[in-house]
This record gives sequence, C-alpha cells and structure tokens, in this order.
Amino acid sequence: MSHVKTITKDTSPIQTQQAPSGMIVHLQRFSTEDGPGIRTTVFFKGCPLRCLWCHNPESIATGPQIQWLENKCIGCGTCIKTCQLGCLTKSEQGIVIDRKVCTNCGDCAETCPANAMELLGKRVSVDELLDELTKDQTYYEKSGGGVTLSGGEPMMQPDFAAALLSRLKEKGINTALDTCGVCSTKALEEVLPHTDIVLFDLKEADPEKHYNFTGHDNQKVFDNLFHVRDYILNQAPQKMLWIRTPLIPEATATSENILSLGMFIANNLKGVVQRWELCAFNNLCRDKYRRLGIAWQYDNTPLMTRAAIQELEQCAKLSGVDPRIVIATGATRITD
Repeated sequence: MSHVKTITKDTSPIQTQQAPSGMIVHLQRFSTEDGPGIRTTVFFKGCPLRCLWCHNPESIATGPQIQWLENKCIGCGTCIKTCQLGCLTKSEQGIVIDRKVCTNCGDCAETCPANAMELLGKRVSVDELLDELTKDQTYYEKSGGGVTLSGGEPMMQPDFAAALLSRLKEKGINTALDTCGVCSTKALEEVLPHTDIVLFDLKEADPEKHYNFTGHDNQKVFDNLFHVRDYILNQAPQKMLWIRTPLIPEATATSENILSLGMFIANNLKGVVQRWELCAFNNLCRDKYRRLGIAWQYDNTPLMTRAAIQELEQCAKLSGVDPRIVIATGATRITD
C-alpha cells in the first residue's frame, strides 16, 4: 500500500531559469508502480498535455491550487473569515470556492485548524527535497528501488529535475524519469545523463486521436523517444527504457491502437525496451476532480474487466514485440 505525503504550502510560480528550485505537489512514499523496487515518487507541478483521463489533475496547472477536504472540515468557518477576497462561502454541501476570484494565496489553508483547506503546490530547493528523499534510502537499497520524478511533467522544470537527479546519483540512489515525451530535446539532454530508467508514455498511435485525447499530436513524442533510444544505444547502454501505455475505455484501449504501438516498438525499439507496461484505467481520482471543481468525463466510467485487459495484453504480445516484455498492471473488475 502506498503512503502519500502531501505538500501543501506554496511560495511562488515555477521558475525554469533559476535552478535549483522547483514546484512540486506531493511525494508518494513506498511506491511500487513507478519503476523497480520500493520508490519515492516526486510529483512535479505543470504538464503540457491535457489528457482527458488524467489521474493527477492537481499536477496539470503550473501554479498552486486550493482544495477543500470534506472529511477533515469541522465547520468552524475560520477559512471564510480569513479570505480577504470573499472567495469562500458555506452551503449545505460544505465550503464552496469561487475559483474565478480565488488567487490560491493559501491564507485559508494557513489558518484552517483542521487542515481541511489545502494548498497543492510548494516551491522547494534541491537540498530541501534531497533531505526528505534520502530518509528512505535503506528501503531503496534493499529493494532495488529509488526515486522517480513524475507529475505533471518533470521536463517542464528541466534545470531543477537535472539538479535533483544529479544529487541523488551522488548519493548512490537509483533514479527514474516518468515523461509524456512532450518537451524540448535540450531538456532531455540535460536530464538523461542523471537518469537510470526512463518511463516513457506511448498513449495513442494515431496522431489525430492523440490530439483529440491530449490536446497535442504525437510527433514530438516519437521524436523524443527516438532521441532517448539513440542516447541509450550510443552513449549509455546500461540505462533502461520502459514504455507505458494507459488503457482508457473508448480511447486508447483498442486492439487497433495496441497492435499499432506494438509494431512501432518492434520495428524501432527492438533490444532497447525492457518492459512495455499496459496500465489499466483507474477511476480513483474522481474525488480529486471534485475537490478542484473540475468536471471529469470519466467520472462514471467503471474499471475495465480482467478479460478485456487480458485480451489487449494478448494483442500486445502478438504485435511483434518480445512477449516477455509485455505486462498488464492495475486494478480490474472481474465481470461485467
């Protein structure tokens, strides 16, 4: 079971020029889903994509965001009295946030005695974050784990990401980068030397569908994947590359998409990819959207069945890739 530490206090917007400091949203300790072994995943703020199914909506915006936690609220009204802009009101459903007026200053979170108002986003220095991450170094070493940078998209803060990864490597800690692939080549070149494992998302083979699902076509994704491949082949054969594909109902979870992606991997990445992970759709993020006041089109979408996931896994294994590298992960429901 993962243990999540939420980072709640913010200072300033993302800086990309003045490293080393960056904006993160939270740390997830004892994670077993973002690379090998026991890991701590650092979730960065900011993402260039707008995936319809995003599981971490709190990581999309580059700046901090306020949320109200119903299960913690004691109804004292301190937050309402504190807000100088009058953004907060009380209704039968609880605290209502007027997000058109709210500036996410965090005053309400600072004064809430029950921590029911929470500011998602904090600026941290490399040293500050390193101190936190090294607390679990024993677990990393004994399990073959380490630290994974995720988000959001870490490559939106490449200077900070590179500085943090470099310091982790100095400590002998295994490092991983989880990326959607939409970033500059320069950003990748800055980070790859300090990264042991690249977890690279391949969501959709068709460029038009990719645009409709994410707000961005997939040409940059493929270009950057080729760059990672060439870097590993020519400079760092010891580094690992994992491909991850989200299986989203009525979107990416089709035999056509999986076969197309498998053919691409077989034709272009043979011998470079150690794992192709098919990640089952997860609807546990529904409350995240509600707390942020964002409508989510998958709010009523159930988990996929085990049979449906197994069928797509079989498609992947028959697509031309080495079937031994294909693995399906995530929760499923047993029957329709």
